[in-house]
Parts: sequence; C-alpha cells; structure tokens
Amino acid sequence: MNITLSANEELIERARAYARRHGTTLNNLIRAYLEQITNELDRDAAAEEFSQLCKENAGTPDRTFRFNRSDVYDRHSSVKQI
Repeated sequence: MNITLSANEELIERARAYARRHGTTLNNLIRAYLEQITNELDRDAAAEEFSQLCKENAGTPDRTFRFNRSDVYDRHSSVKQI
C-alpha cells in the first residue's frame, strides 16, 4: 500500500541524509517507525490485560497446585544446553 506524506522540504532532506548515513532509505525509516509504534501499542494492550487479570485474580490462589521438586528437575534436565 502506498501513502502520501506531506512535510517541509528541509525536513525531508535532513531525513534522507540521516537515512543515507545509516545505510537505509527514508521509506525504510518510516516503515520501521510505524512498526515500532504499533508494536508498542500491542505491548501496552498486553500489559493492561495482565494488570487487569492480576486485579481480578488477586487473593484467589490455585489450591490444587503442589510444587514437585522432581518435576522441576526433570524439566530442567530436558532443556538443551547451549
């Protein structure tokens, strides 16, 4: 999809110079910026959902869970070492 961007000519030239210095294009800079800000919105939404879940479930522990040392050991030993 193409978009049209309206900006001051001097600003566009400075941005193009910045892009050249960083080995990219103005188009790629704008695309990367749009990707960054939309990912931040996703992170903000996820953080808000997590916060809400914490509030809703505060003080209601799962009493059916029991810590089992051998399960933790088995899980740890199955992890590939790098």
